[in-house]
Amino acid sequence: MSGHSKWHNIQAKKGKADAARGRIFTKLGREIAVAAKGNPNPDTNSKLADVIAKAKANNMPNDNIQRCIKKAAGELGGANFETLIYEGYGVGGSALIINTLTDNKNRTAGDVRSTLSKCGGELGNTGCVSYMFSNKGLLVVERTLELDEDTITEYAIDAGADDVVVLDDAYEIYTDPTVFSQVRKYLEEKGVSFLEADVRM
Repeated sequence: MSGHSKWHNIQAKKGKADAARGRIFTKLGREIAVAAKGNPNPDTNSKLADVIAKAKANNMPNDNIQRCIKKAAGELGGANFETLIYEGYGVGGSALIINTLTDNKNRTAGDVRSTLSKCGGELGNTGCVSYMFSNKGLLVVERTLELDEDTITEYAIDAGADDVVVLDDAYEIYTDPTVFSQVRKYLEEKGVSFLEADVRM
């Protein structure tokens, strides 16, 4: 026998899973705090509603979501986070857009610059590569017997989505960022739940 009990093996696996889950919740909490600034009501703040939907898709507890909203509204103490976007070039001149969420602009700018230079890249000026990219809303829906390809395609077209990509185990629904919230709400009203809901570049 190797000297390890079943409990130690379970404990090690659970510890790794809990740590990964904690990192995801921390990142989502910061995104909620940024989205909730100025308007902590998800009914009137579509950005906040989208981030809450993303958090729920990642099984973040409602207590955690409400706590993050309260922090952003100033009801609880906490760091002041903001979103910063950097543009630059990677190895071989590849174009990079780096989205950051930080409580310290100067530290983050230095970290991004340092990381890029270590890898043979460089930080660029605003607009140097962003013209090469476009934002798209992405909704990922699990493929089930109740939700076949025809049904999800019909829902997506009715909601105003741009495209539906059929994968082995899921559907990817792409939207224009301006109608992302509208499409998400329409699909939620039809009883569709999401594995992922986000606006990406």
